[in-house]
Amino acid sequence: MTMKIDRDLLTEFVARYPAQPATAFWRGIEIDVLARAGIPQGLGLDLGCGDGILTDILFRRMGVVPKLVGIDPDPLETDAARRMDLYQRVHTCGGDDVPEADATFDYAISNSVLEHIPDLEPVIAELGRLLKPGGTFFFTVPCPGFHDNLSGSLRPGVSRADYLAALDKRIAHFNYLDESGWRALVGRHGMRVTQVSGYLGTAATRRWETLSRMTGGLLHHLSFGNRRPIEIQRSLRLRDLQNAMSLPRGIAGPIAGAIATGLDWEDEARAPSCLLVVGERVKPS
Repeated sequence: MTMKIDRDLLTEFVARYPAQPATAFWRGIEIDVLARAGIPQGLGLDLGCGDGILTDILFRRMGVVPKLVGIDPDPLETDAARRMDLYQRVHTCGGDDVPEADATFDYAISNSVLEHIPDLEPVIAELGRLLKPGGTFFFTVPCPGFHDNLSGSLRPGVSRADYLAALDKRIAHFNYLDESGWRALVGRHGMRVTQVSGYLGTAATRRWETLSRMTGGLLHHLSFGNRRPIEIQRSLRLRDLQNAMSLPRGIAGPIAGAIATGLDWEDEARAPSCLLVVGERVKPS
């Protein structure tokens, strides 16, 4: 798949995530991929909804008014999501224990969430319970190529292994499944994968890495590695500001142009850092 970065979409993410330019860059590519994946109508589960900003951008990108239930274990994020007027219900809970009935959902989306869950097995089992037979799922997740595509530490004497371990700790990544891993995992819980495609190639991954070094990585370093960037953003009230306002497009547009300079085209299929995994709950025979 050859990707063209959509500057309008990236501008919207920069406007909505003014304190997180690296996240805005990644999501600006990712949501374009997800929006073209054929998410159906019906009642959807937003697995790891966060504050709802990303999901709002996704469905407006699709031109759809969704029917959604959101779940997230972080009460500060679900409080923000409830204020979005996007969800029919929002639950503060883990993905392994969702207070909804069996076979409730026509589809589920999970955008850059599952890599943050140390034990995926009970979460995927719960998803198999919640989806209707024939119901579909759409995951966007980093894969083993993410590590391969990173340029590595700028500090002399830091091994690549130590750099990758420190980065995973900072961004709370616990797993990187490949296509066969996802097929095996969902297959154990009554589901099957129907499509896998890659995105975020080497150059885009390294652009994210550079932006991350200058923002979340710097904040993490200034805390002597003791606090995650989201914790620092909250302590500085940057998350509150982000949920309350957007940058004017006249400011966000030039920022988006600057951070995407030189990345108009890239062959994502050659060395993807991330996967779009699409599948369904198997219907009884």
